[in-house]
Amino acid sequence: MLLRQIEKFLSRTGMPETRFGRLAAHDPRLVGDLRNGREPRSAMIARVEHFMNNFSENTHAA
Repeated sequence: MLLRQIEKFLSRTGMPETRFGRLAAHDPRLVGDLRNGREPRSAMIARVEHFMNNFSENTHAA
């Protein structure tokens, strides 16, 4: 499940959910919406998984 993967990623990286949404999908409300039942389409799932798989703390430093 995508939300479970995101929650683990957020916990591991310490990234705020709104920053994650902006970086991964250009949608700061993404994580909150998923927690409230939003069903992502396959393209969104692929985009978010790609972001998490290729994330580098050095590249995305605040």
